Amino acid sequence: MTSRATLKIIRSEHAALSALMRSLVMMVRDAKRRNQTPDFRSMRAMLLYIDEFPERLHHVKETTMLFPRLRERTSLADEVLSRLDREHHAGGARIRDLAHALTAWEFIGEARREHFESALAQYVEFYAAHMRTEETEILPLAEQYLLEADWTVLDRAFGAHRDAFTGGEPEAPYAELFRTIVN
Repeated sequence: MTSRATLKIIRSEHAALSALMRSLVMMVRDAKRRNQTPDFRSMRAMLLYIDEFPERLHHVKETTMLFPRLRERTSLADEVLSRLDREHHAGGARIRDLAHALTAWEFIGEARREHFESALAQYVEFYAAHMRTEETEILPLAEQYLLEADWTVLDRAFGAHRDAFTGGEPEAPYAELFRTIVN
């Protein structure tokens, strides 16, 4: 394990997101097992969190800062980086589609549960593969090829917005969102 702040932040944000997605899946399974409706408010909060933090902050920093620097230093990951960039670009729409499926289940009823469950399973599988690719293919190359000057810029950028689920203090507008999810 490296001591680079950026890599630690990326890995801890991935771990937090994985835990959140597992919680979402468990909430759905538990409600089904008990033949109840889930806590839709908490689930909406989780999906909003995914849209606000990983999609709008985490991915943006990877796509605009980490990936271009890695491309400058080596061409070994160009195809993978292009695929990850496409996935980042499509990520916001994917999470909003999932949020729409949840809202449809909440307001239209049980007839929409199966669609949400399927969409959630596909999203979790997609995101797990995405993070695995970053961690097993991209981060090791970054560690190998990026220069100290690159790390200085990246550490500052990735450290600027700390995710509350990784130990950062939630910014004021997100404090209620964080409390809703945690509770």
